[in-house]
Amino acid sequence: MSDIFYRGRFAPSPTGLLHFGSLVTAVGSYLEAKSHHGEWRVRIEDLDPPREMPGATDGILRTLETCGFAWDGVIEYQSRRGALYESALEKLKRDGLIYPCACTRKEIADSAISGIEGFIYPGTCRHGLSARRAAYAWRLRVDDADIVFDDAVQGRQRQNIARDIGDFVLKRADGLYAYQLAVVVDDAEQGITHVARGSDLLDSTPRQIALQRALGYSQPAYAHFPVATNAAGEKLSKQTQAAPLDPAQAGIALWSALHFLGQQAPPELRNARPDELWIWAREHWDLAKVPKRRGIVADGGV
Repeated sequence: MSDIFYRGRFAPSPTGLLHFGSLVTAVGSYLEAKSHHGEWRVRIEDLDPPREMPGATDGILRTLETCGFAWDGVIEYQSRRGALYESALEKLKRDGLIYPCACTRKEIADSAISGIEGFIYPGTCRHGLSARRAAYAWRLRVDDADIVFDDAVQGRQRQNIARDIGDFVLKRADGLYAYQLAVVVDDAEQGITHVARGSDLLDSTPRQIALQRALGYSQPAYAHFPVATNAAGEKLSKQTQAAPLDPAQAGIALWSALHFLGQQAPPELRNARPDELWIWAREHWDLAKVPKRRGIVADGGV
């Protein structure tokens, strides 16, 4: 990753409080930015109100502050950026790159095969809707070609979106903008040069690259860290009952996150204050030491 200019970001969703898995991503993205003398922005991805937990945004920000994170610039909120997403959608419409879709989930499930993330959209509405059907969503028309990129942690990646995903949704049937559209527009509008995040989003990256190309945006560099999982191999999340971080244990949590990311902080720092840990971490951060794995079981010590 280049030292010419670096602007990274951490973009949590307020569906729950900050847990150890989220902390791992925050630590990795923060240290990668600071090791390149770059900026680290915070963006709240509050696109889906029905899934949000009341008070989660404030709780996440308080926990970040308690853990000693210092972000650059103002905090951005996706819920306030709808005009930007609609403008991008209108450009894609003018360019003939998206189309309306009237398919319900049941119809897709009845006529599609499984891919890497649910059912592969079979292209039912690609060539137009019948006069009696109303559009539910908007989809990006994808090419039958491989998208290849080099991930700074996971190595070379290759995916054919047409075969593995199908034409994907940019605006949902409920009128909400899809994550793929919002994150691509946000990263471009904020001038994000490097995206360092969890490997649960690795399979989404080719879709985002395809959308960047369709909109004429620059492609950021990518690094995907292993995600923290439970013993069953499930990513730690609100859905898997991941425990929120205890602010009183901020130092231990940071020390554990560093070890999870392959950074062997000295045992004597395990009970250190966050500011002491950050001094060591910023001096010793080495992306090459991050395990080249998609997931690692969290040891439960936090």
